[in-house]
Amino acid sequence: MSFPDRIERTLDLAQPPAAVWTALTTAEGLGTWFGDEATIDLRPGGAARLRWDAGHTASLRIERVEEPKVFGYTWGIYGLPEDDPRRTYVEFTLEPSGEGTRLTVVETGFAQLPDDAHGKVYEGNVRGWKSELGELADYLNAA
Repeated sequence: MSFPDRIERTLDLAQPPAAVWTALTTAEGLGTWFGDEATIDLRPGGAARLRWDAGHTASLRIERVEEPKVFGYTWGIYGLPEDDPRRTYVEFTLEPSGEGTRLTVVETGFAQLPDDAHGKVYEGNVRGWKSELGELADYLNAA
């Protein structure tokens, strides 16, 4: 059976690419809209860590940094053991759009999951991106 491997969301934001880039690639930005606390070493091969007050953490490996256009990382798959080597790849692409930014987020790598985990993980991330991108927009609008 073939499963979806890709989640893609596009969001039009009123802020210019530089402001969106800062929200995506700094500890202050990530630790406000995407988690409750963050660290980031913004370079290919660098690491980032997100922590939520509920006790969940996520470790990211920075894969792509093309300021202010493309930011990409891999991260562990929620629900799998932390030492599981399988990861998904997340890429943010920023394009100027009038005075603002068109942001596209793509996450891939779900096809590597076993049948019994795929649906739960994939649907969880679909819901997660909807929620997190709403929080990103709120964060940028409040700035």
